Amino acid sequence: MMKIAVTSVMVDDQEKALHFYTEILGFVKKRDIPMGEHRWLTVVSKADQDGVELLLEPMGFEPAKVFQKALFDAGIPLTSFNVDDLDRDYQRLLDLDVEFSVPPTQMGPVKIAVLKDTCGNHIQLAQV
Repeated sequence: MMKIAVTSVMVDDQEKALHFYTEILGFVKKRDIPMGEHRWLTVVSKADQDGVELLLEPMGFEPAKVFQKALFDAGIPLTSFNVDDLDRDYQRLLDLDVEFSVPPTQMGPVKIAVLKDTCGNHIQLAQV
């Protein structure tokens, strides 16, 4: 049986990303291992600290920068996080000056919103 242990989000600045993903979104830093110029830097959900790690992946590969910019310019979220109460989290994040490209919107059985993570990505929040 396979399971997902680590997934990644491309970021243009690991320190800025760490601040946003921990101080703003509320994740917890799990690993911070120096790897030359960059770090193996992961965060996890406070509610599941032994669960899937999100690697804040530095953009050292030029084609990754092109891919990230193309997704961002098209308004396509790089990834999606589940939330229990989208309206509450939307308001909390607005109060922290987070910019949203899509406000809470009902899409069939799912309510979504899309935020800008300050690191070059659109991130979808979903309440299922």
